[in-house]
Amino acid sequence: MPRIGYMMHVLPPQQTLAEEEISRGLTTVVRDGIATQAMVTLTGGIFLVAFALQMGASNTVIGLLAAIPPLAELIQMPAISIVEKIRNRRLICVGASVLARIAWIVIACIPFLFGPEAGIIVLILSLSYYGCISAISHCSWSSWMRDLVPDEILGSFFSRRMALAMALGIALSLGASYFIDLWRIYTVYPLMYAYSLIFLAGFLAGLFDLYYMTRIPEPEMKLGKSLPLFRQIRAAFQDVNFSRLIVFLGSWSFAVNLAAPFFTVYLLNLIGLDITLVIFLAVLSQGVSVMSYRMWGSISDRYNNKSVLRVAGPLFMFCILGWTFTTMPEKHLLTLPLLVVLHVLMGISTAGVTLGSANIGIKLAPYGGATAYLASINIINSFAAGIAPIIGGMFVDYFAASELSMTLNFRSPSTQFSLITFDLQYWDFFFIFAFIVGIYSIHRLALVKEAGEVEEQVVVRDLIAQMSREMRNLSTAGGLRYMLRFPVTGRFQPFTRVTKGKESIDTREEQ
Repeated sequence: MPRIGYMMHVLPPQQTLAEEEISRGLTTVVRDGIATQAMVTLTGGIFLVAFALQMGASNTVIGLLAAIPPLAELIQMPAISIVEKIRNRRLICVGASVLARIAWIVIACIPFLFGPEAGIIVLILSLSYYGCISAISHCSWSSWMRDLVPDEILGSFFSRRMALAMALGIALSLGASYFIDLWRIYTVYPLMYAYSLIFLAGFLAGLFDLYYMTRIPEPEMKLGKSLPLFRQIRAAFQDVNFSRLIVFLGSWSFAVNLAAPFFTVYLLNLIGLDITLVIFLAVLSQGVSVMSYRMWGSISDRYNNKSVLRVAGPLFMFCILGWTFTTMPEKHLLTLPLLVVLHVLMGISTAGVTLGSANIGIKLAPYGGATAYLASINIINSFAAGIAPIIGGMFVDYFAASELSMTLNFRSPSTQFSLITFDLQYWDFFFIFAFIVGIYSIHRLALVKEAGEVEEQVVVRDLIAQMSREMRNLSTAGGLRYMLRFPVTGRFQPFTRVTKGKESIDTREEQ
């Protein structure tokens, strides 16, 4: 307790924030995002799966590892009470992050301390611990950013932050993959040791993240009546507009996580692509996302987040449907070109959906009382993302021996031929099912109200115009630097919280 009291004294929230403090704080938020992305890239994704496979993990274990992170986010429900009681979100973020990231030291030591079977158990337990403790920091972080980042730059700010972070993630993915290849060729030590070193590098990146986190100013939380946890959650669901947003985001999370975890399996097992080509397609999609964040952010600030989602969401769902045409019923001449087009379009749409879905929750949540609202979104999204891969795997297995086809036959005295008009096999049923769920989620989005909404045609024209400008920018080194520059280039009037009686008024004004 004395240590907690000391940290609360060192990292106290501030009642007023000066212009310079906001500017420095937003720049530090960007650096924090870059450090976080470095840690996530080096400790998750393909490297974590490959590490588990080196220990002989089964498909069931791999599926469990994929389900742990989203299901662990359900811890945000009790975390709301922690945030509301302590009312120091920076302290909670830093403290929880320190405790959580110790798990990566344990995971990195698995090859040196445990056998394969025990190692898998330790890996599952360590990831579960990491996910649960991290969920506490996520809960406080969302509320913290809601009160810090001005609405008028919300889209452009987080779009640039995401773009810079993803660009670093691509570079680190390629670098770590190259390191593993060198390890395999030039050393006689087990390959698991290479993954351990990568995890340790991710842990070090997490330390930089902790440093930057302590440098971000925190506005004082809005004072209000303290309510029990479930009453706060119920308040979010009783807000009609916000509850519609929760339904949309939950159904969307279910649709995406129903299909996305199986893309790599589909490419490797059914189409039979080489692993290098699969990585190239993934990097291509991520690279396009990097270039798209700035465009979506500009559209988000000009119109609103719902307008972004109404264009990016259907585009992503039609990309999922497009996977059914990559085999008809086997790999064909246009399979690879179609996969390239799908990955490019998925990169564009993913950037828009990621940015829009993150910002619309932040924007529609109330100032000072955003903790319960944003945690409600995270709880529903986490539950949907956790159960979707499990249901998806059962769905694929159920339709493994199923096929629906239609053949056009022509017969004459001298000629006879057959033309397959369409042929659906078990993976195709799976993608169609995910597409239907995604379209339903877009329908739910139509019920959400947000100021600044415009027709989809307006957003599409604006997006095409911006894409044309960005392609011209890429022709010069200066244009490329402009795309990836730090997002905090403007100056803002001081952020102040003027107190009149029992009312608290936020003032933010862009110069």
